[in-house]
Amino acid sequence: MNRKRVDFPRVLKVGATLLVSLRIFLSLTGCSSSTDTTVYLGDWYKKSSYEGVARSGAVSFVIDGKVYVGIGYDGDKWLKDFYQYDADKNNWFKKADFPGIARSAAVAFTANGKGYVGTGSDGTNYLKDFYEYDPLTDSWTQVADFTGSGRFEATAFAIDNIGYVCAGYDGNYLKDMYAYDPQSNTWSQKASYSGDKLINAFAFAIDGKGFLGGGMNNGILNQEFWEYDPINDKWTEKNDLQDDTADDDANDSGYTIARQLAVTFVINGKGYVGLGTRSTLDAQIWEYNPTLDQWTEKTSFEGSLREAAVGFALGDKGYVSTGRSSSLRFDDLWMFDPNAADVD
Repeated sequence: MNRKRVDFPRVLKVGATLLVSLRIFLSLTGCSSSTDTTVYLGDWYKKSSYEGVARSGAVSFVIDGKVYVGIGYDGDKWLKDFYQYDADKNNWFKKADFPGIARSAAVAFTANGKGYVGTGSDGTNYLKDFYEYDPLTDSWTQVADFTGSGRFEATAFAIDNIGYVCAGYDGNYLKDMYAYDPQSNTWSQKASYSGDKLINAFAFAIDGKGFLGGGMNNGILNQEFWEYDPINDKWTEKNDLQDDTADDDANDSGYTIARQLAVTFVINGKGYVGLGTRSTLDAQIWEYNPTLDQWTEKTSFEGSLREAAVGFALGDKGYVSTGRSSSLRFDDLWMFDPNAADVD
């Protein structure tokens, strides 16, 4: 056995995203007090709960405006089931089980109208097999094995119908990256991530570029954030994940974004990162604007704090489901509207 798998506030918008500080002064019988309240843009809405058992370490992929969520670990066993969520109906539908070994902490991406799932751990082995899901036939087909070493807690994104899998753990921390071409059913090695070796990092893709950051290396949270250009096969360091007054970065504003086991989704050309663990579980949600290379805090998650959840976008809304807090697993589903004002 290599390593036992352990599944591991709110800006009102006036035209553009603006931070509004609200000062409330109360004066009662000659005594006065002052309270500073910072309000951030965005609001959360509870939706129809995930139909499968509560779990952590699941994966999700989106095809034609519907999301597919499956596999993972329920605290007792590793899972193979998959369900589709239709946001228009606010309902879940059972789909074909994943055909490979039951697992958690795998990766998933969408390319050419199909979903791809692979790597992960079954609690004993680090896996490298990969499978393709066809929503038209509700069926799975095994494709070429991942070219790198078997691993879990890697991260993935897709650009122009090519999937990219990077980092993770195979008994050692990793930083290598491989690209999968569904047309030729082949993997090719790409430039390794230019930062530290990482486990539990987060990633997303916007406008033909991949973005990767967070995660952990040797017990230390990664503060770096990098952009990947597939045309030039090159990584470029971007605005980091913490406010360091020593670097005099005009884009930093007192934040601490670095975390592991976070969720991500992309809405209207902006990336969203949140939840997961810093020193403890963290509720914050952050928006990344790649044009400005700038981070903005949004309304914090309003459900139970968690890590190892899934995040995805459907249209102009983000969603969070499943995950865990200590030994407690979740099956609730929350929708995030990044442009709504939280009036709770």
